[in-house]
Amino acid sequence: MSEVMEKIVTRRSVRAFTDEMPTDEQLAEIIRAGTYAATGMNRQSPIIIAVTNKEMRDRLSAMNARIMGKEDGFDPFYGAPAVLIVLADRAAPTYIYDGSLVMGNLMLAAHDQGLGSCWIHRAREEFDSDEGKALLKEWGIEGDYEGIGHCVVGHIKGDYPADKPRKENYVYYVK
Repeated sequence: MSEVMEKIVTRRSVRAFTDEMPTDEQLAEIIRAGTYAATGMNRQSPIIIAVTNKEMRDRLSAMNARIMGKEDGFDPFYGAPAVLIVLADRAAPTYIYDGSLVMGNLMLAAHDQGLGSCWIHRAREEFDSDEGKALLKEWGIEGDYEGIGHCVVGHIKGDYPADKPRKENYVYYVK
């Protein structure tokens, strides 16, 4: 099995992280992988916002928890110290797919760096809200972007998740 296939087959979503921040080099490599995701007609509609500031990370977590209807103190980011937010330009007809491919690359690259990751939803709701739009403006981000997802990244707390069998009838061949 090639090294690429080994990473694809062994990657799992991690839902328990230590508070140890990945290194700048690890995050840079993960982000670089995201920028090389395939996009429709190479429009490169997505952007990645790397959040390593604990106060901002906690604020985003609280916003996400409110959207879920959870009580104060619930952390939908599972304790991960770094959050890579993927947004995509709504003007591109393939923006959702483009952003989804970026998310996939980020998660595979995190696994390649020996880190855990997980796709956390509700980015669309966060950044369509007045609070989310104000954050984008504060960060100097202009345009009509939709939140695709949060890729939470960090060092794995506990055991790496076990493999689960693939479902029956996952693939159909038409010859």
